[in-house]
Amino acid sequence: MAKPNSTFVTEILFEGFSSFRWQHRLAFFVVFLTLYLLTLSGNVIIVMIIRLYHHLHTPMYFFLSMLSISETCYTVAIIPRMLSGLLNPYQPIAIQGCATQLFFYLTFGINNCFLLIVMGYDRYVAICNPLRYSVIMGKRACVQLASGSLGIGLGMAIVQVTSVFGLPFCDAFVISHFFCDVRPLLKLACTDTTVNEIINFVVSVCVLVLPMGLVFISYVLIISTILKIASAEGRKKAFATCASHLIVVIIHYGCASIIYLKPKSQSSLGQDRLISVTYTVITPLLNPIVYSLRNKEVKDALRRAVGQKPLSP
Repeated sequence: MAKPNSTFVTEILFEGFSSFRWQHRLAFFVVFLTLYLLTLSGNVIIVMIIRLYHHLHTPMYFFLSMLSISETCYTVAIIPRMLSGLLNPYQPIAIQGCATQLFFYLTFGINNCFLLIVMGYDRYVAICNPLRYSVIMGKRACVQLASGSLGIGLGMAIVQVTSVFGLPFCDAFVISHFFCDVRPLLKLACTDTTVNEIINFVVSVCVLVLPMGLVFISYVLIISTILKIASAEGRKKAFATCASHLIVVIIHYGCASIIYLKPKSQSSLGQDRLISVTYTVITPLLNPIVYSLRNKEVKDALRRAVGQKPLSP
């Protein structure tokens, strides 16, 4: 039940970085805008390179391009509004706008988590079952896996958004965050949120704990197979194909787990905000950086694109 004599809010104001002086906010704006533009350009370049060069038309690079597109949509849902808030911290957002932002944030964030599982499965099949790789990871299977990841993201986002925005928000209308996220919004509700907390925890477990478990199992099998390879060169090449994915997985799931699996009693506003900035601004930039710097085929394609290496016949 909602509290009596409460005024139901129709707009929400982000506390975000409003406690910082304008000089600091301006510095943050320049830094975050630079990172945002690098993220967008890096992911767009990866997608274009994979599309342009036929030798990159493989399942591994198909999933990488899907991850880059998803990361781009994810950052577009959050960062432009955050940059606007840095310049003018007293811009309210309508409840409908907040629900829309949360929907896209969750959809593409969850999609990223499951795409990383799919990429781990792709590496597992390539290394542990190479003779059947082209059969198992055919074009149709790749499209189905990518579509399934997006479908799971959409479904879970609908559940979360419906759950949160089915609550009455009253009295307070300022959230201690720089975008619409589940936990800060639940603190605004003027009714019992136990069911919503349970839903949020179950979704977090399904999106983080189960995928991490599956990725861990796949890499145990991958590493055990690699260690059986006779030649040192073969082992090195096999490890190299997995290294980029493993780095992205550790950073992505690590930050997300700290945010969404940490007990409420251990939440600190400053720490949560710092981790959220890392997760929403810095982590999406790591995808193009890690894959372009550690992947020989992507680096070669980039050199060809800028004319530093002749095209293969």
